[in-house]
Amino acid sequence: MPATSHPRPRRGRRTYRLLAAAAGLATAGALAAALPTSASAGEETTSHQPGRYQDVQLLSFNDLHGNLEPPAGSSGRVTELQPDGTTKTVDAGGVEYLATHLRQAREGHPYSITAAGGDMVGASPLLSGLFHDEPAIEALNRLDLDVTSVGNHEFDEGAKELARLQNGGCHPTDGCYGEREFEGADFPYLAANVLDEKTGKPVLKPYWVWQKKGVRIGFIGVTLEATPDVVSAEGVKGLTFKDEVETIDKYAKVLQKQGVKSIVALVHEGGFPASGAYNYDCDSPGAGDGVSGPIVEIAKKVTPQVDALVTGHTHNAYVCTVPDPAGKPRTVTSASSFGRLYTDTTLTYDRRTGDIARTAVASANHVVTRDVPKAPDLTGLIDRWNTLAAPIGNRPVGYISGDIGNSGTESPLGDLIADAQLAYGRELDPETDLALMNSGGIRAPLTYASKGGEGDGVVTYAEVFAVQPFANTVNLQDITGAQLVQILKEQVSGVNEAAPRILQISSGLTYTLDLTKTGADRVVTDSIRLNGQAVDPSATYRVASNSFLAGGGDGFPTLGQGTNDRVGAEDLTALEKYLAAHSSPGDPIEPPAADRITIVR
Repeated sequence: MPATSHPRPRRGRRTYRLLAAAAGLATAGALAAALPTSASAGEETTSHQPGRYQDVQLLSFNDLHGNLEPPAGSSGRVTELQPDGTTKTVDAGGVEYLATHLRQAREGHPYSITAAGGDMVGASPLLSGLFHDEPAIEALNRLDLDVTSVGNHEFDEGAKELARLQNGGCHPTDGCYGEREFEGADFPYLAANVLDEKTGKPVLKPYWVWQKKGVRIGFIGVTLEATPDVVSAEGVKGLTFKDEVETIDKYAKVLQKQGVKSIVALVHEGGFPASGAYNYDCDSPGAGDGVSGPIVEIAKKVTPQVDALVTGHTHNAYVCTVPDPAGKPRTVTSASSFGRLYTDTTLTYDRRTGDIARTAVASANHVVTRDVPKAPDLTGLIDRWNTLAAPIGNRPVGYISGDIGNSGTESPLGDLIADAQLAYGRELDPETDLALMNSGGIRAPLTYASKGGEGDGVVTYAEVFAVQPFANTVNLQDITGAQLVQILKEQVSGVNEAAPRILQISSGLTYTLDLTKTGADRVVTDSIRLNGQAVDPSATYRVASNSFLAGGGDGFPTLGQGTNDRVGAEDLTALEKYLAAHSSPGDPIEPPAADRITIVR
């Protein structure tokens, strides 16, 4: 439908609670194959009696992270594979456009479900993050989201805050924003594998069932079992995270006993496709060969009773076929991140068996292009929250001479942030030697082009907030030289061996990363230098890092063993102070060269 037409009426709180009480599940999968001969796409029946097969549209997305406005820089583009084998980038994202695309996609599909794979909130830009992601939840309500799994970032502010996002109410510290009391999510958050340590029960609903005119589809929602490794300890305090496969299988049996045979798993864990193009044919080399990573092992093990998996977490785009334990093909999808894509999957429901006809599953990712009209109701929502955020967000904090990106093994922005934390660390303690920054904590680039009316090259508070939205503190601790070497090796070994997490390092620290080797050997020990000198294994070094890393997060347990801790201000404050001290309108900061790590491939 056109953007000027009215969206589906919003479910009231009473209606949602009745639906939630019925129990259920949400999200979809994909497979391209022929429909059963008796199926008719989008057609219920030619008589007053329903036909045997009913096509159900499943629209899905993941990892929105509160990105209501179009994301900046590379975070707002997707790569598209062309017929001649070349690629091009396409601007994408923004909930005003996402709403229009979803509403148009639903046209002609009376049986339509919209589901998500987690991380709808958390690590959000200032427009949503400043208000504890209430704006993102309100936007998702207007997008007519039916159900989502939790992701790891839903726990950034703890289980109590997640419960408030679900149920509504004013923030316990900051209160209400404006004249309205926050109503909470109209859709259920599913957290089947997240248990309260005291009760042993899920902290939110484990599953949900969508139903219409005899068609019933269950959704089970889980987040990655390793969530405690990627979230601050305070955020997951009092919680236990169980195995994804065991949990999905458990609740699939529950649904089966209730007579629900069509099941979709919403899994906040992901994979790594062989191509970065959103329209890459994942199955071209052979079933499942086009994707690797944790989701592949999960998909291979999850009970055949589950018909499709909607996934996320890795921010990649794929529509792949992975065989289930019975050897049957099963669709696994992911729609990148930040609202740049959505997945449209057709699930053909067999009314006779109550199950999905697997040979009839079809799915594809679609770009949320910005060449469609903006949805006026989402524009109004953004304008309302921007009015509240503008006095804070529009304040200039620094100046840059060009784009400072956050992509790559070592990124220019990673170097800049590490230098900012080193400089701030030396304000706290002049003996600070180096700083380490996790690349996953850098959520957006700094772009030269003006986003609003601030002017080219001006960095606003809203822009640096989007870069570092976690409210981590800058911590100082003492480590030995031997521990420093071990920390660098933990980037590519242990839990990080399969998917390395390369730390961003401050000026003066250099080493060689040899990607032709395996495991810890990829960090060449003899190459590690600090200010040109070899690291002394027995010497003590003062290290600055954010509180997440200082606690051993992201698979760096040795960082959690530091001593003589000192806690400083927020990392965002450190970056803001650095920009103010090192840039001016006439002398902006140049993008760092990102040449501290020598990479051998």
